[in-house]
Amino acid sequence: MNANDRTPADLLRSALASDPGRPLVTFYDDATGERVELSVATFANWVAKTANLLQGDLSAEPGDRAVLLLPAHWQTAVWLLACSSVGVVADVGGDPASADLVVSGPDSLDAARACAGERVALALRPLGGRFPQPPDGFADYAVEVPGQGDQFAPYAPVDPDEVSLVVDGVELTGAEVVARAREDAGRLGDGGGGDGAGGDTGVRVLSGLSYGTWDGLSAGLYAALAGGGSVVLCRHLERLSEGGLEKRVGDERVGVVRR
Repeated sequence: MNANDRTPADLLRSALASDPGRPLVTFYDDATGERVELSVATFANWVAKTANLLQGDLSAEPGDRAVLLLPAHWQTAVWLLACSSVGVVADVGGDPASADLVVSGPDSLDAARACAGERVALALRPLGGRFPQPPDGFADYAVEVPGQGDQFAPYAPVDPDEVSLVVDGVELTGAEVVARAREDAGRLGDGGGGDGAGGDTGVRVLSGLSYGTWDGLSAGLYAALAGGGSVVLCRHLERLSEGGLEKRVGDERVGVVRR
């Protein structure tokens, strides 16, 4: 943990410098059977490509508001950190009509069309697959992101005291996100313990919570970044068979469960 980190993007950079090979996000979709594990380095590469897409192709600037109409998903986590990297406000579940750009999953495309700015659609298919037919009026994220650069540098420094995240109607600066995440990481460490998979020394948290609340965002991303841990992010956890959760906790060497 670097005491000088003031934004979520700073936390990711410190994690990358400290241990790029450790697992950061392991994602399950129990409706499709998908499992994806991303190391810090792989996750950071997705973030860099997405930030380049934001800043370059989408012409997003610090202070612009991006409404994220997305579930708890590994690609949503990528977008949250990409927004922080550029200085764009990530408004989780906000009003697309008031946004500078909108990022939508396949189930919220109609609502996303209220945005007069740039629109990006995520198919949320296994392996980051594209839409079979791109939705009208949207850029397909899976088509646009692979060709983006693997390194990112913002055109302007990101101010940690500016609004970085809006969740459940609450605005948080980058510094406030980091402070909250550090507090939560400490509490998770007190209540969980144990080594994480792959040599990770932080707590490994399994989260089935929605990203529509701070608790879900923290358990499913930010606390792991702040505390040197990792997250097992589960979508459609209710579809697990009897005993499935206990098996996953054991297989993934989970220390804390949030659902």
